[in-house]
Amino acid sequence: MLLQGTSGPLIVSDGATPNSGIRLGRLGEGIISELHGRYYETAYRKNMFFAATQAGQTTTVGLATTYVGLVLSNPLGSQVNLVPNKVSFGWGVIAAAVDTVGLAVGFSGTTNVTHTTPVTPRSTYFGIGPTPIGLTDTSATLPTAPVYAMFFGNTPTATTNPNGGVFDLEGSIIIPPGGYILTATTAASAAAAFFASISWEEIQIS
Repeated sequence: MLLQGTSGPLIVSDGATPNSGIRLGRLGEGIISELHGRYYETAYRKNMFFAATQAGQTTTVGLATTYVGLVLSNPLGSQVNLVPNKVSFGWGVIAAAVDTVGLAVGFSGTTNVTHTTPVTPRSTYFGIGPTPIGLTDTSATLPTAPVYAMFFGNTPTATTNPNGGVFDLEGSIIIPPGGYILTATTAASAAAAFFASISWEEIQIS
C-alpha cells in the first residue's frame, strides 16, 4: 500500500477535503496530533476504570500470598483483558525505615483471587459508566505467589524526602483472565498510611 503525504504545515479551512494525504516531517515521518486528552476516546467509550484506597492502610511484606495493599484481578471466565495504564502511591506518615514500593504480577489458570476486603472499582466516565469486570481489593488471598515487575520508589523517612507519584505503564502489561496485578512493598508497613490507585482499560478478547 502506498501512502502519500505532504511535508510541512498544511493549513485548510473547516469543511475542506485536502487531497495531499497525511502531513509528513522532513524525514518522512507521519505527524499526528491529538485533539483531546490521551485517554479521552477510551474513557468516552466507557472502557476505562479505576480503583483507589479510600484510607491509609498497612501493607504486607514482599510477595506474600496473604496480601494487604491494592490488587486488581481479572476473574477466570472473563471475556476481557485488563490493561493497566496508571498506578499511583503515596505515604501519609514518616516511616521508621526505608521500604521500597513496586508492582508485582501473578496468574493462576485454575483459582481466582479470594476477595477478603473488596474496594469498589469505578468507571472513569464517572457516575454513568458501567460496572467493570476487573475486581479490586485492599486485602486478599492470592492463588499463587506473584513476582516483581517494576519498582517505583521508597517510603519517606527522617533522612529521605517523601516519595510517591503517578506512573504510566503505557499498556506494557496485559492481565488475562486468571491474572492479577498489585502494589507491593519490600517490607511490611505497620502504619496505616499507604495510599494507592490503579486505572485500567478493559479490552474485549477476540
